[in-house]
Amino acid sequence: MYFIYIKALQKRGVYMDIFQKAGIDAGYVILGLLAVDLILIILFLALFVQHSKMKKRYQTFLQGESGSSLEKSILKKFAEIDRLTEENVKLMADVKQNYNDIQTAFQKVGLVKYDAFKEMGGRLSFSLCLLDNNNNGFLITSMHTREGCYTYSKEIIKGESYVVLAEEEKHALEQAKARAGTEELE
Repeated sequence: MYFIYIKALQKRGVYMDIFQKAGIDAGYVILGLLAVDLILIILFLALFVQHSKMKKRYQTFLQGESGSSLEKSILKKFAEIDRLTEENVKLMADVKQNYNDIQTAFQKVGLVKYDAFKEMGGRLSFSLCLLDNNNNGFLITSMHTREGCYTYSKEIIKGESYVVLAEEEKHALEQAKARAGTEELE
């Protein structure tokens, strides 16, 4: 068909001077252009098929199994992340409040049991020391005798007593101070 077109052009005297000067027949040029056109059409069809496949995969990706779109799922996850972030902030505030509260709770204990008097057995007398994390608290001493039981308490401030302590009371205080309290919260 193109040959007919070329022949028609030749009969009319419409030749391209460039091809004549180069010594190239216009028929070969047109055949080359036809081959390039055919290749381009094939490439276009291949790209069209790939585009169609990709479009189908994209549509499938956007539709979840339950039919909800990907956008809704992403927005839902972001809302959950925001909610969890708010809850985390509240929990951290609660933890810090609990930490501050526990600093004044008794968390160090020292206990020494002993016989206050030689004639009494069974180690019924004791000294109990309760301290908070700052080594503030009190010391209770209970001395058991045949006539009764006598109990004393002594205040402890920053690990020291302003009242003279008996040897057993000193041991109870040292035991309590040696215990580890809560560590510093970061």
